[in-house]
Amino acid sequence: MLYSPLGRSGIEVSRVCLGSMTWGMQNNQADADEQIAYALDKGVNFIDTAEMYAVPPSPDTYGKTEEIIG
Repeated sequence: MLYSPLGRSGIEVSRVCLGSMTWGMQNNQADADEQIAYALDKGVNFIDTAEMYAVPPSPDTYGKTEEIIG
């Protein structure tokens, strides 16, 4: 796995990022756990999330991605 420095923080992040856009809508906790375990095993330490995930955003899914990651 290739890593890049995160600014001047001293932290290195993987160049491959695990996207979480569908978590909470198309993927459930079990699916996400499996995907996270696989990514970590491959050296990924960067998970993409955003306030608009899951897509499409809805009151029922707001914050679900972060909940699944946590």
